[in-house]
Amino acid sequence: ANNKLRMEDKRGEEHIKLSTEYGGKTQLNLGHNVNASRELRGEGAELRTDDWISIRGGKGIFISADMQPQAQGKMLDMNEAIRQLEQALSLARSMAKAATAANATQGDISCQQRLNASLTDLTAPGMLLHAPDGIGMVSARALRIASGSESVGIMSGDNTDISAGQSFTVAAEGAVSLLSRNQGMQLLAAKGRVNIQAQSDDLSMNSQQNLDIQSSEGKVTVSANQELILACGGAYIKLSGGNIELGCPGQILLKSTNMQKMGPTSLDIASVEMPRGFGGGFILTDEAGVPQPSTPYRLTTAEGDILQGITDENGKTAPVNTSIPSVVKVEFGKVKIHGETE
Repeated sequence: ANNKLRMEDKRGEEHIKLSTEYGGKTQLNLGHNVNASRELRGEGAELRTDDWISIRGGKGIFISADMQPQAQGKMLDMNEAIRQLEQALSLARSMAKAATAANATQGDISCQQRLNASLTDLTAPGMLLHAPDGIGMVSARALRIASGSESVGIMSGDNTDISAGQSFTVAAEGAVSLLSRNQGMQLLAAKGRVNIQAQSDDLSMNSQQNLDIQSSEGKVTVSANQELILACGGAYIKLSGGNIELGCPGQILLKSTNMQKMGPTSLDIASVEMPRGFGGGFILTDEAGVPQPSTPYRLTTAEGDILQGITDENGKTAPVNTSIPSVVKVEFGKVKIHGETE
Protein backbone atom coordinates (compact mmCIF):
# COMPACT_ATOMS: atom_id res chain seq x y z
CA ALA A 1 0.00 0.00 0.00
CA ASN A 2 3.09 2.23 0.34
CA ASN A 3 1.93 3.89 3.54
CA LYS A 4 4.75 5.91 5.09
CA LEU A 5 5.76 7.46 8.39
CA ARG A 6 9.18 9.02 8.02
CA MET A 7 11.07 11.02 10.63
CA GLU A 8 14.35 12.79 9.92
CA ASP A 9 16.47 14.12 12.80
CA LYS A 10 19.42 15.44 10.78
CA ARG A 11 20.14 18.94 12.09
CA GLY A 12 18.91 21.57 9.67
CA GLU A 13 16.79 19.04 7.76
CA GLU A 14 14.40 17.83 10.44
CA HIS A 15 11.07 16.69 9.05
CA ILE A 16 8.16 14.31 9.57
CA LYS A 17 6.17 12.79 6.74
CA LEU A 18 2.93 10.86 7.12
CA SER A 19 1.69 9.60 3.75
CA THR A 20 -0.66 7.17 2.03
CA GLU A 21 -1.20 6.58 -1.68
CA TYR A 22 -4.97 6.79 -1.26
CA GLY A 23 -6.44 10.03 -2.56
CA GLY A 24 -3.51 10.70 -4.88
CA LYS A 25 -0.94 10.90 -2.08
CA THR A 26 -2.69 12.13 1.02
CA GLN A 27 0.10 13.58 3.14
CA LEU A 28 1.02 15.55 6.23
CA ASN A 29 4.49 17.06 5.83
CA LEU A 30 6.20 18.95 8.64
CA GLY A 31 9.52 20.81 8.74
CA HIS A 32 12.16 20.50 5.97
CA ASN A 33 9.99 18.82 3.34
CA VAL A 34 11.67 16.86 0.54
CA ASN A 35 10.57 14.60 -2.30
CA ALA A 36 11.59 11.01 -2.98
CA SER A 37 14.92 12.25 -4.39
CA ARG A 38 15.58 14.21 -1.19
CA GLU A 39 15.13 17.49 -3.09
CA LEU A 40 13.64 20.37 -1.12
CA ARG A 41 9.91 20.88 -1.78
CA GLY A 42 9.27 23.51 0.87
CA GLU A 43 9.57 24.40 4.53
CA GLY A 44 6.92 24.54 7.23
CA ALA A 45 3.78 22.43 7.20
CA GLU A 46 1.70 20.96 4.37
CA LEU A 47 -1.53 18.99 4.45
CA ARG A 48 -2.43 17.85 0.94
CA THR A 49 -4.60 15.37 -0.96
CA ASP A 50 -6.20 14.97 -4.37
CA ASP A 51 -9.46 14.24 -2.55
CA TRP A 52 -11.24 16.42 0.01
CA ILE A 53 -9.95 18.17 3.13
CA SER A 54 -12.25 19.07 6.02
CA ILE A 55 -11.14 21.26 8.93
CA ARG A 56 -13.63 21.21 11.75
CA GLY A 57 -13.52 22.85 15.17
CA GLY A 58 -16.70 22.57 17.18
CA LYS A 59 -15.74 25.46 19.47
CA GLY A 60 -14.22 27.68 16.77
CA ILE A 61 -11.38 28.04 14.28
CA PHE A 62 -8.55 30.60 14.33
CA ILE A 63 -6.33 30.91 11.24
CA SER A 64 -3.44 33.34 11.54
CA ALA A 65 -0.33 34.44 9.64
CA ASP A 66 1.03 36.24 12.73
CA MET A 67 4.51 35.17 13.81
CA GLN A 68 4.80 33.23 17.07
CA PRO A 69 8.57 32.47 17.36
CA GLN A 70 9.56 29.11 18.80
CA ALA A 71 5.91 28.31 19.58
CA GLN A 72 5.96 30.78 22.47
CA GLY A 73 2.60 32.04 23.67
CA LYS A 74 -0.88 30.59 23.82
CA MET A 75 -2.45 28.60 21.03
CA LEU A 76 -5.32 31.12 20.70
CA ASP A 77 -3.14 34.23 20.97
CA MET A 78 -5.19 36.58 18.75
CA ASN A 79 -4.46 40.00 20.22
CA GLU A 80 -3.53 41.61 16.90
CA ALA A 81 -6.58 40.17 15.16
CA ILE A 82 -8.87 41.47 17.90
CA ARG A 83 -7.24 44.91 17.68
CA GLN A 84 -8.08 44.97 13.98
CA LEU A 85 -11.68 43.98 14.71
CA GLU A 86 -12.03 46.73 17.30
CA GLN A 87 -10.49 49.28 14.94
CA ALA A 88 -13.01 48.34 12.25
CA LEU A 89 -15.86 48.60 14.75
CA SER A 90 -14.66 52.04 15.88
CA LEU A 91 -14.68 53.23 12.26
CA ALA A 92 -18.19 51.85 11.80
CA ARG A 93 -19.38 53.65 14.94
CA SER A 94 -17.87 56.94 13.77
CA MET A 95 -19.43 56.73 10.32
CA ALA A 96 -22.78 55.75 11.83
CA LYS A 97 -22.76 58.99 13.84
CA ALA A 98 -21.86 60.95 10.69
CA ALA A 99 -24.77 59.32 8.86
CA THR A 100 -27.17 60.21 11.68
CA ALA A 101 -25.99 63.83 11.68
CA ALA A 102 -26.62 64.02 7.91
CA ASN A 103 -30.10 62.42 8.21
CA ALA A 104 -28.80 59.37 6.35
CA THR A 105 -29.44 55.76 7.33
CA GLN A 106 -26.75 54.53 9.72
CA GLY A 107 -25.13 51.12 9.44
CA ASP A 108 -25.92 48.17 11.69
CA ILE A 109 -23.41 48.30 14.55
CA SER A 110 -25.04 45.84 16.93
CA CYS A 111 -24.30 42.79 14.76
CA GLN A 112 -20.63 43.77 14.52
CA GLN A 113 -20.45 44.19 18.30
CA ARG A 114 -21.89 40.72 18.84
CA LEU A 115 -19.47 39.27 16.30
CA ASN A 116 -16.47 40.85 18.02
CA ALA A 117 -17.61 39.44 21.35
CA SER A 118 -18.03 35.95 19.87
CA LEU A 119 -14.65 35.93 18.10
CA THR A 120 -12.64 37.24 21.06
CA ASP A 121 -10.99 34.08 22.44
CA LEU A 122 -13.60 32.17 20.39
CA THR A 123 -16.14 32.25 23.20
CA ALA A 124 -18.66 31.06 20.59
CA PRO A 125 -18.12 28.70 17.63
CA GLY A 126 -16.91 31.22 15.05
CA MET A 127 -14.05 31.51 12.58
CA LEU A 128 -11.40 34.24 12.70
CA LEU A 129 -8.91 34.74 9.87
CA HIS A 130 -6.07 37.26 10.19
CA ALA A 131 -2.87 38.16 8.32
CA PRO A 132 -0.69 41.22 9.03
CA ASP A 133 0.18 41.91 5.36
CA GLY A 134 -3.10 41.21 3.59
CA ILE A 135 -5.49 38.45 2.53
CA GLY A 136 -6.37 37.53 -1.05
CA MET A 137 -9.54 35.59 -1.83
CA VAL A 138 -9.90 34.87 -5.55
CA SER A 139 -11.62 32.40 -7.85
CA ALA A 140 -11.99 31.98 -11.60
CA ARG A 141 -15.67 31.25 -10.97
CA ALA A 142 -18.34 32.53 -8.56
CA LEU A 143 -17.48 34.02 -5.16
CA ARG A 144 -20.08 34.68 -2.46
CA ILE A 145 -20.20 36.47 0.89
CA ALA A 146 -23.52 35.93 2.63
CA SER A 147 -25.16 36.19 6.05
CA GLY A 148 -28.32 34.22 6.62
CA SER A 149 -30.02 36.43 9.21
CA GLU A 150 -27.65 39.23 10.29
CA SER A 151 -25.67 42.00 8.61
CA VAL A 152 -22.50 41.92 6.50
CA GLY A 153 -20.04 44.66 7.46
CA ILE A 154 -17.21 45.83 5.18
CA MET A 155 -14.86 48.44 6.69
CA SER A 156 -11.54 49.85 5.48
CA GLY A 157 -9.25 52.45 6.99
CA ASP A 158 -8.54 53.79 3.48
CA ASN A 159 -10.32 53.38 0.14
CA THR A 160 -12.85 50.65 -0.66
CA ASP A 161 -12.75 49.97 -4.40
CA ILE A 162 -15.26 47.85 -6.31
CA SER A 163 -14.74 47.09 -10.01
CA ALA A 164 -16.95 44.99 -12.29
CA GLY A 165 -16.26 43.73 -15.81
CA GLN A 166 -20.00 43.74 -16.54
CA SER A 167 -22.91 45.03 -14.44
CA PHE A 168 -22.80 46.29 -10.85
CA THR A 169 -26.19 45.88 -9.18
CA VAL A 170 -27.50 46.68 -5.71
CA ALA A 171 -30.93 45.59 -4.48
CA ALA A 172 -32.19 46.01 -0.91
CA GLU A 173 -35.48 45.03 0.69
CA GLY A 174 -35.05 48.06 2.96
CA ALA A 175 -33.26 51.37 2.46
CA VAL A 176 -30.24 52.19 0.28
CA SER A 177 -28.25 55.07 1.76
CA LEU A 178 -25.10 56.72 0.36
CA LEU A 179 -23.17 59.38 2.28
CA SER A 180 -19.94 61.17 1.38
CA ARG A 181 -18.62 62.95 4.47
CA ASN A 182 -16.06 65.34 2.98
CA GLN A 183 -15.30 65.03 -0.74
CA GLY A 184 -18.55 64.98 -2.70
CA MET A 185 -20.23 62.32 -4.82
CA GLN A 186 -20.32 61.52 -8.54
CA LEU A 187 -22.91 59.57 -10.52
CA LEU A 188 -21.77 59.31 -14.13
CA ALA A 189 -22.69 57.24 -17.18
CA ALA A 190 -20.19 57.46 -20.05
CA LYS A 191 -22.84 55.92 -22.33
CA GLY A 192 -26.49 55.06 -21.94
CA ARG A 193 -29.40 56.65 -20.15
CA VAL A 194 -29.47 57.70 -16.49
CA ASN A 195 -32.88 57.03 -14.94
CA ILE A 196 -33.77 58.15 -11.39
CA GLN A 197 -37.24 57.30 -10.06
CA ALA A 198 -39.18 57.38 -6.81
CA GLN A 199 -41.76 54.83 -7.88
CA SER A 200 -44.25 55.27 -5.05
CA ASP A 201 -43.21 58.39 -3.09
CA ASP A 202 -41.61 61.85 -3.31
CA LEU A 203 -38.26 62.75 -4.90
CA SER A 204 -36.27 65.61 -3.35
CA MET A 205 -33.18 67.43 -4.68
CA ASN A 206 -31.57 70.07 -2.44
CA SER A 207 -28.26 71.92 -2.33
CA GLN A 208 -26.91 74.57 0.03
CA GLN A 209 -25.16 76.31 -2.87
CA ASN A 210 -25.98 76.43 -6.59
CA LEU A 211 -28.11 73.84 -8.40
CA ASP A 212 -27.40 73.55 -12.15
CA ILE A 213 -29.58 71.63 -14.61
CA GLN A 214 -28.35 71.67 -18.21
CA SER A 215 -28.79 69.81 -21.47
CA SER A 216 -25.73 70.30 -23.68
CA GLU A 217 -27.27 69.22 -26.98
CA GLY A 218 -30.92 68.44 -26.24
CA LYS A 219 -33.90 69.88 -24.36
CA VAL A 220 -35.06 70.14 -20.76
CA THR A 221 -38.67 69.15 -20.07
CA VAL A 222 -40.27 69.79 -16.67
CA SER A 223 -43.85 68.59 -16.25
CA ALA A 224 -46.25 67.85 -13.39
CA ASN A 225 -49.68 66.27 -13.28
CA GLN A 226 -51.22 68.69 -10.76
CA GLU A 227 -49.13 71.81 -10.22
CA LEU A 228 -45.81 73.33 -11.22
CA ILE A 229 -44.33 76.23 -9.22
CA LEU A 230 -41.22 78.28 -9.96
CA ALA A 231 -40.40 80.64 -7.08
CA CYS A 232 -37.56 82.97 -6.05
CA GLY A 233 -37.41 85.93 -3.65
CA GLY A 234 -41.17 85.98 -3.18
CA ALA A 235 -41.90 86.09 -6.94
CA TYR A 236 -43.45 83.01 -8.50
CA ILE A 237 -44.98 81.41 -11.56
CA LYS A 238 -47.61 78.77 -10.86
CA LEU A 239 -49.03 76.44 -13.49
CA SER A 240 -52.12 74.56 -12.35
CA GLY A 241 -55.39 73.39 -13.88
CA GLY A 242 -54.57 74.82 -17.30
CA ASN A 243 -53.90 78.28 -15.83
CA ILE A 244 -50.73 80.34 -15.42
CA GLU A 245 -50.45 82.58 -12.37
CA LEU A 246 -47.67 85.16 -11.99
CA GLY A 247 -47.03 87.03 -8.78
CA CYS A 248 -44.26 89.14 -7.32
CA PRO A 249 -43.68 91.77 -4.62
CA GLY A 250 -41.90 94.02 -7.16
CA GLN A 251 -42.07 94.69 -10.91
CA ILE A 252 -42.68 92.46 -13.93
CA LEU A 253 -40.39 93.48 -16.80
CA LEU A 254 -41.02 92.17 -20.31
CA LYS A 255 -38.11 92.70 -22.71
CA SER A 256 -38.73 91.54 -26.28
CA THR A 257 -38.85 92.74 -29.88
CA ASN A 258 -42.47 91.67 -30.21
CA MET A 259 -45.29 90.16 -28.15
CA GLN A 260 -48.28 88.34 -29.64
CA LYS A 261 -51.54 87.38 -27.99
CA MET A 262 -53.24 84.40 -29.64
CA GLY A 263 -56.05 81.98 -28.90
CA PRO A 264 -55.93 79.24 -26.26
CA THR A 265 -53.90 76.07 -26.83
CA SER A 266 -52.37 73.24 -24.80
CA LEU A 267 -49.49 70.78 -24.86
CA ASP A 268 -49.94 67.23 -23.61
CA ILE A 269 -46.87 65.45 -22.26
CA ALA A 270 -47.23 61.74 -21.58
CA SER A 271 -46.65 60.83 -17.95
CA VAL A 272 -44.24 58.05 -17.00
CA GLU A 273 -45.96 54.90 -15.77
CA MET A 274 -44.10 53.66 -12.73
CA PRO A 275 -43.45 49.91 -12.48
CA ARG A 276 -44.78 48.10 -9.45
CA GLY A 277 -43.63 44.91 -7.83
CA PHE A 278 -45.27 42.81 -5.15
CA GLY A 279 -43.68 41.44 -2.02
CA GLY A 280 -44.39 39.78 1.27
CA GLY A 281 -42.95 37.56 3.96
CA PHE A 282 -43.97 34.90 6.44
CA ILE A 283 -43.50 34.21 10.15
CA LEU A 284 -43.63 30.63 11.42
CA THR A 285 -45.33 30.24 14.80
CA ASP A 286 -46.63 27.35 16.83
CA GLU A 287 -50.28 26.97 17.87
CA ALA A 288 -49.69 29.37 20.77
CA GLY A 289 -48.34 32.04 18.42
CA VAL A 290 -44.71 31.68 19.54
CA PRO A 291 -42.24 32.31 16.66
CA GLN A 292 -40.22 29.28 15.58
CA PRO A 293 -36.59 30.21 14.77
CA SER A 294 -34.00 28.12 12.91
CA THR A 295 -36.62 26.13 11.01
CA PRO A 296 -35.91 25.03 7.40
CA TYR A 297 -38.46 26.24 4.84
CA ARG A 298 -39.17 26.15 1.13
CA LEU A 299 -41.12 28.86 -0.74
CA THR A 300 -42.57 28.30 -4.22
CA THR A 301 -44.17 31.18 -6.14
CA ALA A 302 -46.77 30.94 -8.89
CA GLU A 303 -44.04 32.07 -11.30
CA GLY A 304 -42.05 28.93 -10.48
CA ASP A 305 -39.34 30.53 -8.36
CA ILE A 306 -38.12 28.44 -5.41
CA LEU A 307 -36.53 29.99 -2.32
CA GLN A 308 -35.08 27.88 0.48
CA GLY A 309 -33.64 28.90 3.81
CA ILE A 310 -33.92 28.84 7.59
CA THR A 311 -36.15 31.15 9.63
CA ASP A 312 -34.35 33.84 11.63
CA GLU A 313 -34.45 34.37 15.40
CA ASN A 314 -37.96 35.86 15.06
CA GLY A 315 -39.29 33.02 12.91
CA LYS A 316 -39.24 35.12 9.72
CA THR A 317 -38.50 33.83 6.25
CA ALA A 318 -36.65 35.78 3.60
CA PRO A 319 -38.85 38.30 1.71
CA VAL A 320 -40.63 37.05 -1.41
CA ASN A 321 -40.92 39.37 -4.41
CA THR A 322 -43.00 38.73 -7.54
CA SER A 323 -43.91 40.75 -10.61
CA ILE A 324 -47.65 40.08 -10.17
CA PRO A 325 -49.91 39.32 -7.16
CA SER A 326 -49.72 35.57 -6.71
CA VAL A 327 -50.19 32.69 -4.31
CA VAL A 328 -47.01 31.46 -2.60
CA LYS A 329 -46.68 27.90 -1.37
CA VAL A 330 -44.76 27.73 1.90
CA GLU A 331 -43.41 24.49 3.36
CA PHE A 332 -41.90 24.20 6.86
CA GLY A 333 -40.73 20.66 7.25
CA LYS A 334 -44.00 18.74 7.32
CA VAL A 335 -46.10 21.92 7.75
CA LYS A 336 -47.63 23.46 4.60
CA ILE A 337 -49.43 26.80 4.51
CA HIS A 338 -50.39 29.26 1.77
CA GLY A 339 -50.07 33.03 1.58
CA GLU A 340 -50.26 35.84 -0.94
CA THR A 341 -47.85 38.64 -1.85
CA GLU A 342 -49.25 42.15 -1.81
